[in-house]
Amino acid sequence: MNSSFGLGDNITSVQWILVRDTLTSAVVKNLVVVLVWLLLSYINGSVVATFFRHQVFYEDPRYILFIHMVINDAVQLTVTIMLFVLSYVYYRINVSFCCFFILLAVFTTRNTPVNLASMAIERYIAICDPLRHAQVCTVRKTYFLIGLIWLISVVPDITDLFVTLVNEPLSFFHESVFCLRQNIFKDPVLAYKRQAFDGLYFSCVFLTLVYTYLRILFAARAHSTEKTSARRARNTILLHGSQLAMCMLSYISPSVEIILHLIFPGRILEIRFANYLVVYMLPRFLSPIIYGVRDKKFRNHLRKYFVGG
Repeated sequence: MNSSFGLGDNITSVQWILVRDTLTSAVVKNLVVVLVWLLLSYINGSVVATFFRHQVFYEDPRYILFIHMVINDAVQLTVTIMLFVLSYVYYRINVSFCCFFILLAVFTTRNTPVNLASMAIERYIAICDPLRHAQVCTVRKTYFLIGLIWLISVVPDITDLFVTLVNEPLSFFHESVFCLRQNIFKDPVLAYKRQAFDGLYFSCVFLTLVYTYLRILFAARAHSTEKTSARRARNTILLHGSQLAMCMLSYISPSVEIILHLIFPGRILEIRFANYLVVYMLPRFLSPIIYGVRDKKFRNHLRKYFVGG
């Protein structure tokens, strides 16, 4: 079984070495991944069901942005799990299908940090400018913002497809390849373009989180009556920062994998699998926890949904 997972963006040449798992190891790894996906799907499904069962949530911009991120992360996780399993079962898949899966994974991955920045700004307005919050953060504007998030996430990477359509013959899309982004979008210029956009995206989101956190911190010190709400907002933004850090792991994980391979030679299969769990699966636990568990209003409705149902 091939262990080179068909998920990556920044896969280095070291990771292209064909290393095979034993049958037992391959079965165990796929079983673990699928079981974790089922658990997360159950959690996310419960959160989404709770959201749509109570009108109080889908009339609140804060929770609309939250549920958008939960659904987005669920799609992203499902796509990466599917590519993981396919890399073991079929090894090579049709270029057209691979192209669709890769682009969907890229779009949903880019959505997460931009959505985090949007949620941080909403909390900043709620704490620092509460009188204008109802006017600025309306349901209609929130849906418009979600559309803008998708536009920002899709436009930079859809150009990869157009460049490939121009450079590659039509027959290329009927071939079968191991589903890596480099095997589909081969132009070297595209790799530099992705690095530039990655740096721009994460720099903007990082600065947004730092700015909103500091402004909420200063607001809490200035208005003692708002300290509890401000503290909760700061903690939420800190969790958003943790999510952002985990999102960034996908861009440095190839280098980390190389270093670990040098430290632990002969353990490349275990390193790759652990890297996959930490980078692609662990961050997906945070989204439902932030609001589904920490947020009192959502937690109460979620509990009623389980107990009453």
